[in-house]
Amino acid sequence: MARKLQADEWLFAAVVALALFGVIMVYSASAVVAASENQSQYHYVTRQGVWTVAGLVALLAGMRLDYRVLKGGQVAYGLLILTVALLVAVFAFPPINGARRWIRLAGFFSMQPSELAKLALAVFLARFLERRAGEEGSFRRTFAPSVAVAGLMAALVVAEPDLGTAMMLGVICVTMLFTAGARLRHMALAAAPALAALAGLLLFVPWRLKRLVTFLDPWADPQGAGYQVVQSLLAVGSGGVNGLGFTEGRQKMFFLPFAYSDFIFAVVGEELGLLGGLGVVALFALFLWRGMRAALRAPDRFGMLLGVGIVTGVVAQALFNISVVLSLVPTKGIPLPFISYGGSSLVPTLFSVGVLLNISQQGSVTGAGAFAAEGRRRGLGIEPGRARAAALKAFAFLCASASLWSAAR
Repeated sequence: MARKLQADEWLFAAVVALALFGVIMVYSASAVVAASENQSQYHYVTRQGVWTVAGLVALLAGMRLDYRVLKGGQVAYGLLILTVALLVAVFAFPPINGARRWIRLAGFFSMQPSELAKLALAVFLARFLERRAGEEGSFRRTFAPSVAVAGLMAALVVAEPDLGTAMMLGVICVTMLFTAGARLRHMALAAAPALAALAGLLLFVPWRLKRLVTFLDPWADPQGAGYQVVQSLLAVGSGGVNGLGFTEGRQKMFFLPFAYSDFIFAVVGEELGLLGGLGVVALFALFLWRGMRAALRAPDRFGMLLGVGIVTGVVAQALFNISVVLSLVPTKGIPLPFISYGGSSLVPTLFSVGVLLNISQQGSVTGAGAFAAEGRRRGLGIEPGRARAAALKAFAFLCASASLWSAAR
């Protein structure tokens, strides 16, 4: 077992900075809206502050929890079954804004099971793929079961409907399979029906097709279908290099819908300018680097795969949210991790990062060697440096995805 080290300070600092920055920006983006609802201007930021404190407590709890506890069958499968049950349970509750994504209890407590699904899927796949080491190329024993579980969870999320989060589950599954060494041929075969299903969901669902058409030319109907995208672009564009100043943004004053949640990055761009937006992107880039580094140094295969899954879920969601705000992809409601208003996303995400920090504590600079030694002891035939190569593959895969999103502009 690797000697327990100090948690990655850079990773910890980046996450705490993003969470605290989120509290500040929620105040700026929500104060006017709260006042218009006959609430205190601190109504939303007070709630966000409470959720942030709860999330930081969850982060510290995740740091103290030995991540290997999650490898137990009862924990991994129990979390998976609980998550699937909750994803089914949402359909028993009344819809909110036309979607059934929430479980509301006692009038004040609510949760969004699709946020828990990202962690549950990462834990399950890390355990399953760890136990299938040496059989990564088997379609029947490794690839098909992994895709089936991810597909079930994604299908339930799509039915809510929430296509954006379902796509995040798909990205987590693909990245972890790629990192584990699944055959590219199998991934290509699975991509064909997945892309066909995605095309069907976009082209044969009227309101999604309308969003897609609007994405191609939002200025064709700036007061109708393209209103949200146009207002977002106006906010970002009016910020310039230095921004209009904190709390000085104009689009949040009833022009930009969901300014304190899904489109909070537009408020960042307007008030803090290009420099502020790049600062947020830099913090996520730091999270990507240090998170992948922690996964790379994990002492076992489970820790490496779990770390990759957690980092992928956070970074892919951040890229997707920022891309929506900048009109690089069609509009889809999905929060910006750590920053957008809401505890259903913030608390489980911070707990996941706590687990990632625990992985960084358990690992060492010889993590790849320890991983290989464990493989030799178990007769898995894992060559030295396999963990390093796999983690670097995942890092390159995420960076390539970011480049493709930017090029789509």
